Amino acid sequence: MTPADNATLKQQTASPTIRLCTGEVLHKRLRPAKNAFRYGVFFIRVPVRAMTAQTVSMPYRFFSHNRFNLLSFFDKDHGDGQRTLCDWLDAILHEHGINDADGEILLQCFPRVLGYVFNPVSFWFCHRHDGSLRAIICEVSNTFGEKHLYLLEQGDTLINGQELHAKKIFHVSPFCAVEGHYRFRFLQTQAREREGQHNIRHIARIDYDDHQGPLLITSVSGEEQAMGDQQIVRVMLRYPLMTFGVVARIHIQALRLWLKRVPFFSKPTPPSQEVSR
Repeated sequence: MTPADNATLKQQTASPTIRLCTGEVLHKRLRPAKNAFRYGVFFIRVPVRAMTAQTVSMPYRFFSHNRFNLLSFFDKDHGDGQRTLCDWLDAILHEHGINDADGEILLQCFPRVLGYVFNPVSFWFCHRHDGSLRAIICEVSNTFGEKHLYLLEQGDTLINGQELHAKKIFHVSPFCAVEGHYRFRFLQTQAREREGQHNIRHIARIDYDDHQGPLLITSVSGEEQAMGDQQIVRVMLRYPLMTFGVVARIHIQALRLWLKRVPFFSKPTPPSQEVSR
């Protein structure tokens, strides 16, 4: 990316506003039976520190924080439910020796739609005070009500598009064993100009390798825009009951894999530790 691109990203990162992103989920299984799908989604990027400090402007009729609405964000959907999201995340970072992620924390997740949400994976982008990206936490949930955090960091600033790795220790799909590792790439690019603005496109790619090599190729991508009531109505019309559809599609794809006789793995005991790195 050009220096101008980086400056734009830094400014967007520092801006204490909620951003609405529209895009798609891609998923491709390579073996023993091929299976692929893609579908449209929308997600939000929440400035957690600013939200905790109540310095985020909330001039919306159709979006609420910790209250029911067409779209909403509830703190209790993340964290431990006892501390603020900032205190909870800072404690995790400090426990793992990361003491310089003192800037904004951007949480990328699905919002509640009519009070319902399921986030297979959410991303916490932890920045330094100067706007540089220090670490990323991937919050992974399964349909059994369990979750695990993968902490990604390299001891220095994370670079746009850098490949990061984590050993798989958490059960997600009954059609994948708990073995191997993930390869992560997070990219930000400038999207096409729209309404006189150059918006940012966010791409999170997660590929999974087992002991035989590459098995899954997945990604979540979306182009951000400012949150507004008009934009909320648009995404509700374009992706009706989107979060309900996330869970429905998980089970539909599981049925397809079962019909293709992909080997089934029983759910193991979840890891004892909340965080791995």
